[in-house]
Amino acid sequence: MGLLSVVTFETGPTLRATNVYLRYPVLADYAAWRHVRETSQAFLSPWEPTWGAGELEKASFRRRLRRYSQEIRNDTGYPFFVFRQSDHQLMGGLTLAFIRRGVTQTATLGYWMGQSYAGKGFMTEAVIAAARFGFDQLHLHRIEAACLPNNAASVRLLEKVGFTREGYARSYLCIADKWQDHVLFGLVAGDKIGGKSP
Repeated sequence: MGLLSVVTFETGPTLRATNVYLRYPVLADYAAWRHVRETSQAFLSPWEPTWGAGELEKASFRRRLRRYSQEIRNDTGYPFFVFRQSDHQLMGGLTLAFIRRGVTQTATLGYWMGQSYAGKGFMTEAVIAAARFGFDQLHLHRIEAACLPNNAASVRLLEKVGFTREGYARSYLCIADKWQDHVLFGLVAGDKIGGKSP
């Protein structure tokens, strides 16, 4: 993994790693986002909340951008799209969400990757970049993540990045239209990220 660099543009920070970069979503991303989500729906649906009616429509994407903008302004969430460095292809998304300040200084990590780009190390780089951003720029102390016990790819990814398996939450999130148990992971400031000290 290359060293993370942060470049700030009008659209927010751009996080750069070796093969990927992350930046805030913008309206011009709609067509690429829709294509990746639409062609990956069967691949993603077992791991996500059930998609609502009109999920892929432009009006829904606009509402999503408005919500993202409010979360950034309120310092409660930082959404990123994940792009391939070589050709600027949008591959997936990642969010540091539900940020709590005060004595907690914690965020919850969520991510998704289009089927064509999964299993190739792109999301591992993206999560490492986001974790470093969370600790170095947002001054978080802790980043939490949860995944379904049978999601072997996510378990491997989180462990490879440096997350520690911390527990098991029964009926934790409503995924694929039913309440499901999740494995809980945590990464704290000072932990080794991606096999390297922060």
